[in-house]
Parts: sequence; structure tokens; C-alpha cells
Amino acid sequence: MANRRALEQKFEALKGKTDLIVLPEMFTSGFTIEPEQMHDQNGTVAWLKEQSRLVGAAITGSVACDLSDPSVSTDSTKPHFVNRMLFATPTGDVMHYDKTHLFQMADEHKRYQAGSERCVISYKGWRILLTVCYDLRFPVFCRNKGDYDLMLCVANWPSARAHHWRSLLIARAIENQAYVVGVNRVGTDGKGLEYTGDSLVIDYLGQSLVDKAGEWMETLELNLAELCDYRERFPAWQDADDFNIDNL
Repeated sequence: MANRRALEQKFEALKGKTDLIVLPEMFTSGFTIEPEQMHDQNGTVAWLKEQSRLVGAAITGSVACDLSDPSVSTDSTKPHFVNRMLFATPTGDVMHYDKTHLFQMADEHKRYQAGSERCVISYKGWRILLTVCYDLRFPVFCRNKGDYDLMLCVANWPSARAHHWRSLLIARAIENQAYVVGVNRVGTDGKGLEYTGDSLVIDYLGQSLVDKAGEWMETLELNLAELCDYRERFPAWQDADDFNIDNL
């Protein structure tokens, strides 16, 4: 609740001034492998819908989501939780993507179900790929098949691996000829891991448009026409290899 109240205060300054607000992975709690103590699926979804309506902008970020309700339907032999990235719009729609690559080094795979579908959504003329944290390390999964213009990656990425985080965000932008936005948490978690943020907005040339550590809020305009023009002038996408992702 404290995180929600803090965010509501920040949202006040954004009313009528932005189209999309991006929050970190598990923005209500910080990353946890004890989702049964942290999840608040219904409350968070309702809150996101209301805040999106009030601000007049889409809001996205991930939460621990409980699927144990029989009406949702889940395999009882698997964990009942997913790391779900929600995308709420001012019209009341809420789309979602369930994190596909679970971080085994933290036992995420033991407490959460992996998602089974890659998710590209359309919003205000943009095609947007949703990814969560560890997904960033897998270029085949993130590969642009001519189906997105903007990749969002929300994360709890420790400062000890900040160089990986930054390098991978830039690589995904260059190889996919797309804008990439990476939003990471800040602070210290219960296990003493430090997070310095290092959130970035990268353009299709791999250049940083925003690059900041710590907690911050900034509004930036992305240009879809310039992206499309660049793709026409330098059509590397035409020489991309054909492939299928067999497990999705």
C-alpha cells in the first residue's frame, strides 16, 4: 500500500502530460519468491485501472499474480503464481504478459509458472513488446519479427550485474531496430542485494535518450515516423534469419 500511495503522488504531476507510464518489476513489493505473502491481484488490477483513468495514460509494471482460483484454471501440479506484467489503459482495458524466462538462480521457477505466450500489444499506433527482467538475456525471444516498434523491459536487476543490464538493453535496440525502455528498481532488498536503477531509454541506433541511476521520473517523446524512416533507409531486417520459438 505504501508503494501505491507514493506512486499516486508522482502520478499527479503526469495528468494530461504523457501517454505511458512504466513501473519496475513487482512494483508493489519488490521481487519475491514468497508470492503468497505479497500478491494482491484484484486490488492491484483495480488500482491500475483507476490510476490509468485518472492520469489519462496507460500504466504498466509487473506484480505477483495468484492463479489458484478455479475459475482462472491452472494445472494443480504447478505453482499457482505468475510474475505478470499488466498494461492498463484509460479506457479500462487491462492486458497482460506472464514472464516466460524464470530466474532459476533465485528459485523463481519453483514458485512461479512460466508464461507460454510472447506478448505484443497495440497502443496509440505503437506495437509494444512486453518483457520482464531475465527475458532480456534471450535474444531469440526478444527478436523483432517485424511485429514491434518498442520493447519494454521492467526489472529487479541487481547493481552487481548493471553492466549486463545496460549492455543487453543497447544490444536489443540495435539488433531489433526498435526503441527499448528498461525500468529497474532502486534500493536494497531483504537479502541485502542493492539496486541502483540505471533505467534507460534507448533509440533504434543504440543511443541513450535517458540514462539515470536512482529514483526518478521523466517524460520523453519517442518518434515513430523517424523509426520507420530509419528502417527504410537501413533495412537490415530484410536479411534476418527465419526462425520459430518451439516452446511458445
